[in-house]
Amino acid sequence: MKSNFNAIIDTPTPVLVDFYAEWCGPCKTLMPILEQVKSELGDAIKVIKIDVDKNHLLAANYQV
Repeated sequence: MKSNFNAIIDTPTPVLVDFYAEWCGPCKTLMPILEQVKSELGDAIKVIKIDVDKNHLLAANYQV
């Protein structure tokens, strides 16, 4: 995942990375806000979601 992650974020387009967990209440609260940001900014930004339970090494690497 790390090599894919680096390829995804290494772009001239700004990338907002949401490290989340399915069980996380605040993460669920943030989801509609991120959707609104993406809707308003369109292709000017990339929004990606990283499940910390499935990508724990990546999350640990970024101290999430």
